[in-house]
Amino acid sequence: MIDNRNTIVLIPARMASTRLPGKPLADINGLPMIVQCWKRAVEANIGQVLVAAAEVEIADVVRAQGGDAIVTDPALPSGSDRIAQALALRDPQRRFAYVVNLQGDLPAIDSLSVRRCLAGLTNEPADISTIAAKIERGEDVANPNIVKAIAPLSDGREVAFARDFLRQVGPEHQAPFWHHIGVYAYKRAVLERFVSLPVSAREAERKLEQMRAMDNGMRIVVVRVDTVPVGVDTPAELETARRMLRKA
Repeated sequence: MIDNRNTIVLIPARMASTRLPGKPLADINGLPMIVQCWKRAVEANIGQVLVAAAEVEIADVVRAQGGDAIVTDPALPSGSDRIAQALALRDPQRRFAYVVNLQGDLPAIDSLSVRRCLAGLTNEPADISTIAAKIERGEDVANPNIVKAIAPLSDGREVAFARDFLRQVGPEHQAPFWHHIGVYAYKRAVLERFVSLPVSAREAERKLEQMRAMDNGMRIVVVRVDTVPVGVDTPAELETARRMLRKA
């Protein structure tokens, strides 16, 4: 049974960012972005929250605000590797059976979306759960920077297993399309197996890490949410996040 005692939210963060250097420490209404993300995770109230930091300065600002952080190897290649290492360091006793990977650049994500992502794992055959919102605009369907979750979701069906994840859809795919949001919940053993596997062919081709899971027989359930949170990768997106959180 999934509950607060056996669930941990891990937030990977590193200073290196080509478009927004030092992104985790970017100020958003008086708090570093990574602290804003930590606060959203705490608000979700689904378990312990731990920032998996690539650098000491990230860990320091989180701890200064009362949060919990652990420093991981800065050479790790991905956020998934970072949270797996943080989990192994923090919990060698294996108290945590469920893991949520919340990106460190989603400072305005709503707590319900985080809770819904975890709830997808109550579907027994699911190995991994993720979230997606309906795409309403044609230009978003055509945008290769927006990853589409191909799953039989609808306004009346909130949970379905992923059939594929694509940057560009073809004539064989039917609307509605679903904007994939890169928040994941894992059964712990699945995360550990995932990071032990080599990069798969479709993962390398599409630059989509979730294809490694699908290429190795893992089942990903997609849960429908109402909105796509602002991801902060550019100065303009940083300003959008500041405006959104001022209104909150």
